[in-house]
Amino acid sequence: MMAALLLRRDKKSTAAHLKSDLNRTDNSSGVRQLQELLDSVLNPEKPPADTEALDWCKCLIAGEEGFEEFCKTVRSYDNATLCGLVWTANFVAYRCRTCGISPCMSLCAECFNNGDHTGHDFNMFRSQAGGACDCGDSNVMRETGFCRRHRLRTGENVPSVPRDLLLMSEMVLPRFIICIIQYLRDGYTEPDTSAERDLQKVLQQLEPQITFLEELTKMGGAMRTVLTKILTNQQTFKDLSMGQEENVFAKKNYENYLSALKNSGLVSVEEKAQTGAAEPTQGSETGALGLLGAAAPSSSESNKEEDQDGQSIGQRKRVKLSSSTKDPSIMDSLKHKCFLEELLFWTIKYEFPQKMVTFLLNMLPDQDYKITFTKTFVQHYAFIMKTLMKSQESDTMSNRIVHISVQLFSNEDLARHVTEECQLLDIMVTVLLYMMESCLIKSELQDEENSRHVVVNCSEALLKNNTYWPLVSDFINILSHQSVAKKFLEDHSLLMLWMSFVSFFQGMNLNKRELSEHVEFESQTYYAAFAAELEACAQPMWGLLTHCKVKETQEYTKTVVRYCLETLQIWFDAIGFVDELAPNQVTFHLPLHRYYAMFLSKAVKCQGLDLESLLPDQEMLMRIMVHPLQIQASLSEIHSNMWVRNGLQIKGQAMTYVQSHFCNSMIDPDIFLLQVCASRLDPDYFISSVFERFKVVDLLTMASVHQNTALDGEQERPMLEGALTFLVILSSLRIHLGMADDEILRAEMVSQLCMNDRTHSSLLDLIPENPNPKSGIVPGSCSFEEMLSAVADFKAPVFELGGSMQQGMYTPKAEVWEKEFDPIMVILRTVYRRDVQSAMDRYSAFLKQSGMHTTGNPWPPYKERTPLHPCYKGLDRLLHCKTLHIVIFTLLYKIWLDHSNMSEHVLCMVLYLIELGLDNQVEEDKGDEEPCIEEHCHDSWFPGTNLLSNLHHVINYVRVRVPETAPEVKREREPPASTSAEASNFGQNSRRLTGNWRENVREAQVFSLVAERRRKFQEIINRSSTEASQAVRPKSSSTRWVPPGTPPQLVTEILEIHESMLSLLIKLHQKLSAKQNSLSATWLEDMDANPNRHAHGDGITAIERILTKAATRSHQSKRSIQEICGKVFPPVAPKKNSPTAKKTMDKEERRQRARERQQKLLAEFASRQKSFMETAMDVESPDTEAAMDLGASEVKESEVLYDCVICGQSGPSTEDRPTGLVVLLQASSVLGHRCKSDEAKKLPTTDEERIYPADTCGAAHDVRLALMQSFFKDSSCLQSVSIGWDGGVYVQTCGHTLHIDCHKSYMESLRNDQVMQGFSVDKGEFTCPLCRQFANSVLPCRPGRSTEVVSWHMPSNKKTSVLVKEVEDLQEQLGFFPTESNLSKEMELVIKDIKNTTQRKYMDYGKNPGSPDNDFLFMYSVARTNLELELVHRGGNLCSGGASGAAKRSCLNQLFHVLAMHMRLYSIDSAYNPWTRLTQVAPSRDNCLDDERPEVPMLFRDCPSLLIIFVLTMPQPLRKEHFICLVRMLYNLQYTQALAALSAKFSPEERQAWSTSGTLKKNAFNAEKSYEALLSHVITELSKVKTVYDVNTDEPSMLSSSVWSPQSIEYSLQQFCLPYLRLSCLLQHHLYGDNLSGCPEEEEFSGLAGCLGLLDPAPQPSNPMYSASCLDWTVSAFDLMSQWCSEVTGLADTQAEKSMTLLVQDLQWASPHLLHLPDNYNTIFQYYHKKACTACKKVPKDPALCLVCGTFVCLKGLCCKQHGICECVWHSQHCGAATGIFLLINASVIIIIRGHRFCLWGSVYLDAHGEEDRDLRRGKPLFLCVERYRVLEQQWVSHTFDHINKRWGPHYNGL
Repeated sequence: MMAALLLRRDKKSTAAHLKSDLNRTDNSSGVRQLQELLDSVLNPEKPPADTEALDWCKCLIAGEEGFEEFCKTVRSYDNATLCGLVWTANFVAYRCRTCGISPCMSLCAECFNNGDHTGHDFNMFRSQAGGACDCGDSNVMRETGFCRRHRLRTGENVPSVPRDLLLMSEMVLPRFIICIIQYLRDGYTEPDTSAERDLQKVLQQLEPQITFLEELTKMGGAMRTVLTKILTNQQTFKDLSMGQEENVFAKKNYENYLSALKNSGLVSVEEKAQTGAAEPTQGSETGALGLLGAAAPSSSESNKEEDQDGQSIGQRKRVKLSSSTKDPSIMDSLKHKCFLEELLFWTIKYEFPQKMVTFLLNMLPDQDYKITFTKTFVQHYAFIMKTLMKSQESDTMSNRIVHISVQLFSNEDLARHVTEECQLLDIMVTVLLYMMESCLIKSELQDEENSRHVVVNCSEALLKNNTYWPLVSDFINILSHQSVAKKFLEDHSLLMLWMSFVSFFQGMNLNKRELSEHVEFESQTYYAAFAAELEACAQPMWGLLTHCKVKETQEYTKTVVRYCLETLQIWFDAIGFVDELAPNQVTFHLPLHRYYAMFLSKAVKCQGLDLESLLPDQEMLMRIMVHPLQIQASLSEIHSNMWVRNGLQIKGQAMTYVQSHFCNSMIDPDIFLLQVCASRLDPDYFISSVFERFKVVDLLTMASVHQNTALDGEQERPMLEGALTFLVILSSLRIHLGMADDEILRAEMVSQLCMNDRTHSSLLDLIPENPNPKSGIVPGSCSFEEMLSAVADFKAPVFELGGSMQQGMYTPKAEVWEKEFDPIMVILRTVYRRDVQSAMDRYSAFLKQSGMHTTGNPWPPYKERTPLHPCYKGLDRLLHCKTLHIVIFTLLYKIWLDHSNMSEHVLCMVLYLIELGLDNQVEEDKGDEEPCIEEHCHDSWFPGTNLLSNLHHVINYVRVRVPETAPEVKREREPPASTSAEASNFGQNSRRLTGNWRENVREAQVFSLVAERRRKFQEIINRSSTEASQAVRPKSSSTRWVPPGTPPQLVTEILEIHESMLSLLIKLHQKLSAKQNSLSATWLEDMDANPNRHAHGDGITAIERILTKAATRSHQSKRSIQEICGKVFPPVAPKKNSPTAKKTMDKEERRQRARERQQKLLAEFASRQKSFMETAMDVESPDTEAAMDLGASEVKESEVLYDCVICGQSGPSTEDRPTGLVVLLQASSVLGHRCKSDEAKKLPTTDEERIYPADTCGAAHDVRLALMQSFFKDSSCLQSVSIGWDGGVYVQTCGHTLHIDCHKSYMESLRNDQVMQGFSVDKGEFTCPLCRQFANSVLPCRPGRSTEVVSWHMPSNKKTSVLVKEVEDLQEQLGFFPTESNLSKEMELVIKDIKNTTQRKYMDYGKNPGSPDNDFLFMYSVARTNLELELVHRGGNLCSGGASGAAKRSCLNQLFHVLAMHMRLYSIDSAYNPWTRLTQVAPSRDNCLDDERPEVPMLFRDCPSLLIIFVLTMPQPLRKEHFICLVRMLYNLQYTQALAALSAKFSPEERQAWSTSGTLKKNAFNAEKSYEALLSHVITELSKVKTVYDVNTDEPSMLSSSVWSPQSIEYSLQQFCLPYLRLSCLLQHHLYGDNLSGCPEEEEFSGLAGCLGLLDPAPQPSNPMYSASCLDWTVSAFDLMSQWCSEVTGLADTQAEKSMTLLVQDLQWASPHLLHLPDNYNTIFQYYHKKACTACKKVPKDPALCLVCGTFVCLKGLCCKQHGICECVWHSQHCGAATGIFLLINASVIIIIRGHRFCLWGSVYLDAHGEEDRDLRRGKPLFLCVERYRVLEQQWVSHTFDHINKRWGPHYNGL
């Protein structure tokens, strides 16, 4: 009852009334009333869309004041010391590495800008998942980085909150929240197909309520405290959510809620039922306890899963959850104790709606809330995982999850607290395990049938879509805290669990080599596999490693290593691996191996542990080495095209494996592990394993022919190269074997820089960093910058002529090339093989340039290595084992004899290995081992294992097994009679040997790697059991062993060799240098004198270097070398005679000759091209060229000839077959954007700054024309001005000509050519067939003889008055209609093209559109626009004289003829002909006759326009004398206008003074050329009507302060006339080919006047130049001037004001500029990226700025579309007549729109390293690059965007 009454009253008074009730001491009645009111208002049965309830709540909370006021009041009590601003995806935030303690630290823009971060390492970034500002939180960042507000902690001094202020909130809000929860319960339905939409609907309806909660949280600390209390109070929750059982609605909701809760545990209810009473913690193994299907609780889904994959569910391997999972609650359903828990539950159920997330996060600055919320979050962790896996929108959901978790887990104290109290680590690991178990399959590695190992299936959505990343990233985040990581490392059961998790990835994504046909479907699962290993295995590993840096943490490492080995052993057993690998399989994923390797490396490097204690027995080591070695061999196979049938993806895997983001988690640990194995296993075993794994064993024979069962012929060489290169890398790489971090960084940097010059950012990206972001080794840390400046030079960004813009690059310093270039490191780090070549090319270029090595191609230089860490000394034994020496010997021999499949690279690597062996000697331990080793080695090949002593050991006979067809065999059977040295030796041998055959057999060496490896393996296995059997085993067993499966037709032969490695090296030296005794016996002595010359060079140098090293280290070697060099041996195995050698020689020679021929041709072609270009560029106005220098005396009857660039013929342009110039027509508003001042306008970056467009040239001309049209006759107005300042048509040419019919067929062929992109043939666009410049029309050339040209030029001595009459007669001649011909048709077509180039609005200025007057105006304005633009390109004046580049290719002459022909069609009515008014004093016409509007007075007319009209309408060609006459008459008018304009600037007194002083001079003899007389006359005439000058009297004129001196008057008059003179001069230059003479700027006026013949060119050095002396009057000056003035004064009084404006016209415009931009890009970005668009009032997604006028537009925004055209395109049409230059705010790049095409121009803002940052990805500070901006402006002004930028595409009006 009470409630009903309250509801009727108005809300405010009710609220006030209740508040006072509640404030009494006995407030029970108030409470009762309030509860009743709330019961009826907040009734969850009402639809949530009804906002009445919300309004009530607002009013009740606020009490008597309004809600807005209440918000302000509460905010004033905000006691928060943290910022805590929460943002969502795409928000722009900052991160400062200098201030951050946690790498996730971020700041909002406001806190960042109010803090001091100068010189810090910060960047701006776009938030991907959302985040919150950490300002004020000293757990996450250093206090020095706080902003002013949070540093001073202003929140602490806030007074405490008055009790009554929030009293109502405490009462009302719990009811409001339960109401929301009721809605959420009610809206939830068990997921079936429609669930997605329904959930969205519920959320939409609740939008206002949740927004209200969010607003409350933004009121500051006081309100947050209230909310926290309510949300975490368990009692309130109990009372409100349970205590309404009598309400049916609430009851139904509650049941709904319970059913939703049912499956929230990790093990769903049905599963529990299946497992019976098994303890949930024990994770029983009965039944299929794996999460059914995809962890789907609902039976419908699990059935679906079962159909697809019936058997796998039964067989899924269940990981036994350790009994130490202390918290059974994770397995069970959730139970909620407070509002917060249930709210979070629904937030998860509804898949994290953004508003809910923000609401929950907004309260985090409240510490109590933060802790409770974190615990709640952890409690729901398993439920989050289950919801995530079912979600359709897993991407969005992942982002929202991380948005929350990163706020909670980045704080170390909090993370530790939750780990201790809520078993956070257990929960995380268990949840991850469960998640991965949903997609396990049986591993097919090794023993496919019996394998018990399971791996993740990379094609499942879980892996493909990276659904696991939020959980993994949380795990990585908490492991970055030392206290948490230690807990993890101490908990053995957890470690064991984690290892079983890692083993799910061991051997995933197995590749099987396709042997028969190409694979049908190339799976792309490898992306998922590599991402999973990096994120789920490697990153947590790096996280743990960062905490194992010191001695104290030894125990942790030991534990991890122990578990790694245990898990590996389990894995080997599970896949059934003993010692032989299954063939043709490879997996790149061995995370267990890599964990083991990395922890070993850390243990030795940082913790001082002894390696021995961490290694397993030999047998285990042998097993461990197999899989990593298989990967290295497979890399080689893939590059040898052996996997080509598996498609491109296998190459992708090989590349990803070594790519910079993966290499230090993949290939580096693998190679390190192999190095460890190599250093501990028997070297002979290891080496033979390598060659066997690389399948090149059969190749390593002395015989010239062999059979290889495993490889095709063309694969042998790359595989052999691969094996040798791998051995070199293995024995020389020191990344984990003793290099310090700085050395590693330096080596990585050098290798990247040697491949290519790099930008700073790509270098940062390419240097493998520790992938865990918190490792503390941040790229971009000081050491990186210091190192970079130590090894590289910076090349500033430059422009290339083609217009492509270079970035700032770093290039290696010379000493780096000289001393540090390491080809081995380069080979290890290259993703593309071509990069190795690129590095070598750059290296040889450096050597050539510095003169160190000029002939031939240099070889990769040999680099000294960092000494090995003592633990790994055993690695050197690899280089000192007989097996390797035999291989080296064999290969040297084969190369010397040119056996097939040997290459320079093989030799290079062999020499590298020898040199490594010489540099890394092994201390020989003499003793009891010696006889044992001797016992079972190839005792007869080499006496010992030391390379130095084996070098000079001579080997005499070798027994080989060869096929019967081999050459060696034939020689054995019948001694041939040939003289070939090798053959005859054999012949003699075989005869001589028959006698003592037996003993030679014993001496001959045999070598079988496979047998060797088998034997070693057996030996190691048996060593423990039968120690004695070794001595007993017969010697011959090794020599007699035949590899199984070899074809039977092999026969054994004996070769006689008599060589040692040294002798082979010396022979190879001869072979390489192609000289007999290339080394004299004394060369070693000479060498000692110059030890350094061996560092760089080719193979010859390398051999010399090795021999020198051998000689200095052993006397024996030195003697042998001298001995061998001393013998002058006969040419052994003479190459020259053998036919194959001859062939190769001829081939080489032929190649050489072909190359020379080609060079010659190219050179010839280049010179022809050059001469052509030179002639082509000089097509000045072709008509005039021939006649330029001909005097009147020699008149040649010659026509101008044109070359057609299509058909190549040369000929004149005729009426029937006209020739045309290739031109590009484009509309341009560049002239219209000119301003008065030369300063560019500033781009506004605050709300106060504005740009006013009214002062531009285009605007001024529009105003003037509109003003005229309001008073004068329209047709007359349209001849008194020019248009085309905005949207005028500019014509430019590349200077090439073609026949118009050729052009048509060319266009036809383009139309049929489908490939052409970038321009639209239908719009007439094409590229010049010769120079490929963009064009869209052809301008016909007028046929003509050059004789006419001569008569044009004849100087005439006629009097001016005669000429004036002649001009008048010429004008009277009627326009002739040209005869119909091809030429006239083409001319009409061009006119049509010109009209179509611009928009209608730029052509129709008349009152009646489409009238001839309009057309007339447009035509002559085209000429005006082109002349004016040329002036702008020449810098605004003609001082520079000569033809500038623009003029050189000018087409103005042809353009004038086309326009003239068109304009002759209009004749000017003689009654209105301005010429008569210019030259005659007419009898005064009575104006009353015509009732229409008057003509425009002559003083208001534009002289340049009149000049162009006259020239174009008179019969062509115009004689020069007539042209000069026109110029003179119009100069008189221009001068009078100057006087009138000047007089208007005077103050009345000055006017009076000048008027009287001038009257005195009127009667002087030269009064008509005296400015004083004329000025006074003008003043007198104009003063006849009061109104003309009276306009300005009320406001003092600006210039009245300065007194006008004769000098200033003269200057002012000259400035006024200059534009007219410049234009006339330019016109004369184009029509008659007169040269423009340059002059200093101060003499420009006299120069131009002389050029136009207004002045006698006689020099007048003494007296200053007077502009009046150029006047030339044919009738009395004063009469004519009076007539002109009377036209003005005759206007009605009303128009006086306007007439003043029209008189004082301003003709001087500064050159056009783009806007002036601020130096720092941040200024622009901060102001514009949040600015709302003026049109649609929204903040655009892609804001853009017009750099011409500063307009702010929405790029691609549908909101601002007009007529189907997006805003940028629309603006480009209005502002730039279809040319727009836009800066994209969010990307920092500039796009150009030109007509229907657009292109990305690049950026004018670069970072400190001279680099663009497109899309602001790196977010480093950017600064204006003035050169680039100048180039942009230059291209805009010169209209060359189309020519310089190459990548254009259509925009379809969508920008």
